[in-house]
Amino acid sequence: MPVRNEPAASRRDAASADATTLGARMPAEWARHAATWIAWPHHEPDWPGKLGPIPWVYAEIVRVLHAHERVEILCHNADVREAARTHLVSHGVALANVGLHVVPNDRVWLRDSAPTGVVGRDGRTLLVNWRFNAWAKYDNYQLDAEVGRAIEGITGLRRVEPVRPDNGQRVVLEGGAIETNGEGIMLVTEECLLSDVQVRNPGLSREGYEQVFRDYLGIRETIWLGEGCVGDDTHGHIDDIARFVAPDVVVLAYEEDPADDNHARSLDNLRRLELAGGRGLRVVKIPYPRPVVMNGERLPASYANFYIANGVVIVPTFNDPNDRIALNALASLMPDRQVVGIHAVDLVWGLGTLHCLTQQQPAGGA
Repeated sequence: MPVRNEPAASRRDAASADATTLGARMPAEWARHAATWIAWPHHEPDWPGKLGPIPWVYAEIVRVLHAHERVEILCHNADVREAARTHLVSHGVALANVGLHVVPNDRVWLRDSAPTGVVGRDGRTLLVNWRFNAWAKYDNYQLDAEVGRAIEGITGLRRVEPVRPDNGQRVVLEGGAIETNGEGIMLVTEECLLSDVQVRNPGLSREGYEQVFRDYLGIRETIWLGEGCVGDDTHGHIDDIARFVAPDVVVLAYEEDPADDNHARSLDNLRRLELAGGRGLRVVKIPYPRPVVMNGERLPASYANFYIANGVVIVPTFNDPNDRIALNALASLMPDRQVVGIHAVDLVWGLGTLHCLTQQQPAGGA
């Protein structure tokens, strides 16, 4: 992608702009993408003792995606870039549709550290750059906090830093915490944004969050679900439990077994969505896989962590009988796209899968 060099003052103005005046709207994930952004894995503590197979999984993800849209890859340093290049070539990836950019980063979860792409009133793509603080949990996030500026420099797209309506401070938020149908409805969880654990924005109320979503994402209505899934290190991200697949269709990860800790959570979320049914929403349940446990720790394995790209949907699979049920359900709901399963048993040891590691860049006019 071409880099546009702008004066520093212009960049500051862009970062502090009021998105309300720009008429920003967050498109649905199925709207046309200019690119998918990922970061190449390099941080061994994210997959303790299992980093070895992870680049293979990433190469497979890129192999599938790059046939449908451009893939832009952040590489921690030149050595990581060369390793990425080697893996991609070995998987038959055409590098002409891939960008390899040396951008230092702490972790690879660009859904959360990279900006959220929106489209302004003029049809141009904007980067809504939330403040990232590693889910209000970890100390090493200084490099990830600068990813938005790096993507601004690579793309030349205008970047906006949202601020709180109550005190003017930057809003802390992650892309995995928000889900939209592209027509003004947002899904979030109370566990992530309103509980007293891993607090992103101390003192920011439910109404304050809704104001932020209206101002910067063009959201007219926010639906609050309860808790996320068991094992979620982010404390309640929406993208493991409930996802839009059409403006009026929500896929909900639902655990049928009353003995499973996800059952009560998913039952409560189903009831909340059913109460929102008057808005014309239809809820389709998909199962969870059997619990995925490693070293005694239950991991956030969920089919809801799929990613919708141009012409394709990639879905995490877990060597489970429910893999086929989930893949078939998603294929029936999105018949205009190829549905591809990606083996994620090793990947989820990093406490995230396909949606967590990707971030879409909307095409202008989406």
